[in-house]
Formats: sequence, structure tokens, C-alpha cells
Amino acid sequence: MKRALITTTILTCSATGLVSAQKATEHSQAGWRLKSDSVSLFVTETGGHMAPVKFYANSDNPIEPYYISPWQDEKHDSMPAEVMVPLRGDFFCMPFGGNGEEVNGEKHTPHGEVSASKWSFVGSGKKGKVSSIKLSMKTKTRSGNATKELRLLEGHNIIYSTHTLAGYSGKMPLGHHATLALPEEEGSVRIATSKFEVGFTNPTQFSNPVNREYQSLAMNARFTDLTKVPLIWKGAPDADCTSFPHRTGHTDLLQIFKKPGDEPAWLAATCESRGYLWFSMKDPSILNSTVFWIANKGRHAEPWNGRNRCLGLEDVCGYFADGLAASLKPNLVNKAGFATAVELSPDKPTVVNYIQGVAKIPRGFTNVKTVRFGDDKVTFTSVEGKMVEVAVQHGFLKTGRLE
Repeated sequence: MKRALITTTILTCSATGLVSAQKATEHSQAGWRLKSDSVSLFVTETGGHMAPVKFYANSDNPIEPYYISPWQDEKHDSMPAEVMVPLRGDFFCMPFGGNGEEVNGEKHTPHGEVSASKWSFVGSGKKGKVSSIKLSMKTKTRSGNATKELRLLEGHNIIYSTHTLAGYSGKMPLGHHATLALPEEEGSVRIATSKFEVGFTNPTQFSNPVNREYQSLAMNARFTDLTKVPLIWKGAPDADCTSFPHRTGHTDLLQIFKKPGDEPAWLAATCESRGYLWFSMKDPSILNSTVFWIANKGRHAEPWNGRNRCLGLEDVCGYFADGLAASLKPNLVNKAGFATAVELSPDKPTVVNYIQGVAKIPRGFTNVKTVRFGDDKVTFTSVEGKMVEVAVQHGFLKTGRLE
């Protein structure tokens, strides 16, 4: 399998000297690599997809949690959607979802131009302990300018990302499409989230056998506990959607919704067998929901071919994966009091800050029970009472600043 081929080194002056952003190729996609003393990340030029990423990059056992689609090093004449060409890791979506319908003269590609078109390099640099890379894109389907900035702070196994949306008007579903690789062992990854108010399975059929796709979760089911999600088969016990992978041969979707609060919303995926947990943090006043894309070898058409196993933990504001039209219309979610689109203003840029990171965990730490926020740190406590403290400047979610 092809790995990185560094082709160019871009040098950018900063207040502290000279910092290099490496132009490289990873798994057949051109892009850039950014490094700190703890993290090495690659972001694709097409779509701005972030993977591979190594946390604890300079240790003997770096951790690479993100999914990379299995066709990346294959040759395909075409893809069902442009976003699938670089499909990997985390990427920003606008408008989030399939976007099958035209809206007011706008016909967006699945997950929007920002996930499928080319980003332009703006610059990279280092200021104090913060290394960064900035990319930009002028979108055409809805005119405006999107800026992506990824920042790494020395000593932190964290990626601090900011998307700034300037010059746009109107409502838009948007958010992050973080996607994790799953081990083959059933139940090897356990999920925990901050308190949410309500969840729904996809309101319509998500995986249609006509298209050689199969699902296991019931349609249009409401739940308040991720361990009790209804299945599609009559009389079947509820599914535990805190434990993955399960139900090989199916691909499913669900979404949970949270009201804004004083603290960040969080989500953690613990993989005890690999000795780490991955986590995300967000401002729920902007990204009020998480979509679970549960891909467990349930799609058999090209290029999936029954081999795709991953877990999307997608922090968004939107209506499932249906896209712009469904998110703007009255729907069961916004009728329940949760926004399914963000209002964009040409007078004031919309800023979406987001945190993703990894922490090493001790043996016997099976899942997160609670998260306590302190001064520039968080403490994860497991269901067994084991504690892991992580350095993270969670105030970044509100301010966009790193100290």
C-alpha cells in the first residue's frame, strides 16, 4: 500500500522563525502534513479530509484512530458521489447530507463543495507553542468564502480546528464528519456522550436492499437511551448503540440531540484493547446533534463491496443525512424544538470551533462514565472508577484562541 510521498516543502515565516508545511501524498490523495511534538496530521487538498493522523506521534506506539476508505489506493472510473473520492477521517460538510433536491436554484453535491472540491493553501506557521495550517475555498453553488484552520499545541494530543464562513446568506445544515476505524472484534469500541434530550433512528429507509444495502435499526423510532434503540425485526430486543461493531452486514443511521449548556458537549469512543479513547468536544449552541453512521459491511455495490467497517460520529446541525431541503422544511426534529440549520449572515462570519483528541487509558478502563472540566484540562472517569486527566484548552470552543 502506498504511503506518503513528500513532493514540496512550503516555508512560512512566523514571529518565532521558520515553520514547514509539507506537501505530500497519502493513500493516493495530495495534501499537506502538519506536525507538533505530539501529533502528525495529513489533510487532503480535495475536500479537506483529515487522515491519517497520528497521536502520540513521537512515541513507540502512536495511535491512528481515523478511518480511511478501502478504495483509496485502487483505481475507479467513477464514484457515486464526489465526497467519496478522498473519503477518510474528519471533514467539514456544508450543506451536511445527501442534498438530493434543488433548493432555490442551488443543487449541492453530497456534503457540499467544502467536502469534495479543492482547497487552496493560505499559509502555515508557528507562534509560541501553536503550529497551524490555513486553507481556503471560494464556493460557487452558494457564494461565499470558507476558511479551514487546523492548530496543534505542543504537549497536547489534540487537534483544534476552526471553520470560518464569510459572505454567506441564509440557513445551512453543517458540521463535522468525524469517522473512526473499527477493529474486527465485536463490541471492542464503547461510546459515551454528554447528556442528550432525545434521539431518533432514520425516519425513512436508510439502506435499501434494492441497492444491495441492508439496515438493522427500526425506522422513525424515538429513544432516550443509546443502549435501547429499536431494531427493525419484530420482537427483537433493542440494540445497544454504545457498543461497536455489532450486526455485521448492516449499515444504519441515528441522530441524538442536545440543548445548549454552560459546558462543552462531548463524545468519547473507548477502545480498551488498543489502550486509548478518542474524544470530540463542541459548542452545542452551534452543533446541537450527533449523527451516528454505523457502517458495518452492509453496502455491497461499488465501491463498498461489503467490506466497509467504520463508525461516523458526526457533530452537526442538520436533519439526519438528508441535506439542505429536508433541513430547511418543517420536520420532526425542528418541530421538537431543535434547529436543523444554522443561520448564516453576510454581515458577520459564522465560526465553528471543534476539538478532537486522544488519551491513553489504563487496562480495565472500558468506557467513559463522566467528564469533568477543569482549568485547561478534562478528567475522564470510567464506569470502573479509573481516571485519566487530559490537557485540553476547552475554552477554545467559545473563543477560538489558544494560550
